[in-house]
Amino acid sequence: MAGRLRAPTGRYGGKSAEERKAERRSRFLDAALQLFGDTPGYRATTVAALSEAAGLSTRQFYEEFRTLEDVLAALHLQVNSWAEQAVLAGAADVGDAPIDERAAAIFRAYAANVTADPRRIRITFVEIIGVSPRLEEQRLARRSRWVDLICAEARAAAARGEAARRDYRIAATAFIGSVNGLLHDWSAGWVDATLDEVVEELVRQLLAILRPVGWQEA
Repeated sequence: MAGRLRAPTGRYGGKSAEERKAERRSRFLDAALQLFGDTPGYRATTVAALSEAAGLSTRQFYEEFRTLEDVLAALHLQVNSWAEQAVLAGAADVGDAPIDERAAAIFRAYAANVTADPRRIRITFVEIIGVSPRLEEQRLARRSRWVDLICAEARAAAARGEAARRDYRIAATAFIGSVNGLLHDWSAGWVDATLDEVVEELVRQLLAILRPVGWQEA
């Protein structure tokens, strides 16, 4: 019928409402990576400054997030997700290789990902610390996923006869702390070594945990 109005499609500029929402969220997170991970840092950033950096309005900010803490929480998870994807891809590349090769591939992938952008290091190891009980719980929960990954590798190595059979959770928790501390210090310029040397040291430490003196005779 001539003159009949078409039903709204929810699309604008060729994008659906969901696509526009995802794009806005991505722009806010990209801006947060820059402002939180560099200058001025999370604690000195305002909603107005973040919105301006994203090229969006404060009204649009509050359509996506309640607070800046929500943005930091989302960014922290995103940075960890990038690293996890890199690690899983690195492990997949070496398949069923011995634990020596798998450990090297895992740490090489993790180190390359988190140190490729100093802003990611700052988000993960600096800006997230001490913000709130909620974010501390998130930080510990996310670290627990890395502990689970190390424990899974240890159990698989033990099943193949490449490592001692025992509960590795405490050791893995301590080890993850040393991984994060070493990579943070290396990124800050406090460790005089190449990234390859850092990775080699992490592999040696993990293998020493998996293969204590006398483990084959146990």
